[in-house]
Amino acid sequence: MPLVNSKEMFKKAYDGGYAIGAFNVNNMEIIQGIVEGAQEEKAPLILQVSAGARKYAKHEYLMKLIEAAVDTSGLPIVVHLDHGPDFETCKSCIDGGFTSVMIDGSHLPFEENIKLTRQVVEYAHDRGVTVEGELGRLAGVEDDIKVSHEDSSYTRPEEVEEFVSRTGVDSLAIAIGTSHGAFKFKGEPKLRFDILKEIEHKLPGFPIVLHGASSVIPEYVQMINQYGGKLEGAQGVPEEMLRQAASMAVCKINIDSDLRLAFTAMIRKHFAEHPDHFDPRQYLTDARAALKDMVRRKIVNVLGCNGKA
Repeated sequence: MPLVNSKEMFKKAYDGGYAIGAFNVNNMEIIQGIVEGAQEEKAPLILQVSAGARKYAKHEYLMKLIEAAVDTSGLPIVVHLDHGPDFETCKSCIDGGFTSVMIDGSHLPFEENIKLTRQVVEYAHDRGVTVEGELGRLAGVEDDIKVSHEDSSYTRPEEVEEFVSRTGVDSLAIAIGTSHGAFKFKGEPKLRFDILKEIEHKLPGFPIVLHGASSVIPEYVQMINQYGGKLEGAQGVPEEMLRQAASMAVCKINIDSDLRLAFTAMIRKHFAEHPDHFDPRQYLTDARAALKDMVRRKIVNVLGCNGKA
């Protein structure tokens, strides 16, 4: 099965009351762990590449690894640019084989966001590529994106109809209280489901995206801290809240921090138990297995897309 774009995948997800996992990839073991987890759960999949990942691993290397995943898994897989910062990056990814891109103009004034997003949409749609836009700003840190809580903002429901109609985007990332990174909340976690419901009412049948939606699984935080880490106070989005969002208009949920936590925790544990090991195949095998288990957990407990491939 060749790479696909997100159009039909999201339609099925919206109609079925589930979401697709968009998992960030950086190297071979991460891709393998994600794909093996999705294979075991027979789930459709979005492999998501940030600008930072392209810089680290190189576009050509990542695409060859993803091509191998497509060839060996038999799953419907989208390869998606996460937080495209400008038209040139989106164009490079489209020309380089990506089937979906995000253009993040959320930091711009409304009219400028529309203009930039529309430019990407026109180029992408001519080439069969789907586009995700964004309204509202999430707090937190991801690659070169750094937004303070003071500068973050919820999506304004009154803007979504105009933005979607004028840009032609295929999906819309919104801000309802999630944030990038492992430190998402001070106090009780809360998502603005009232905003999501209003957007769902204004855009019936339209796929919505949640960024910064890792749950920061306590067992992996504890493991990292046990073996020398310093993540006290890390707190993510409860999985039951994300499952509720997936049963509504949310068709794509981005997951990155939970993968990093599982991967890192197992490497730390491996070295603590085997301080004489220096073969990457030894400790990366453990990390890949933990990541696969994390993906399976997300597919079943949060996304609800198991058996939907």
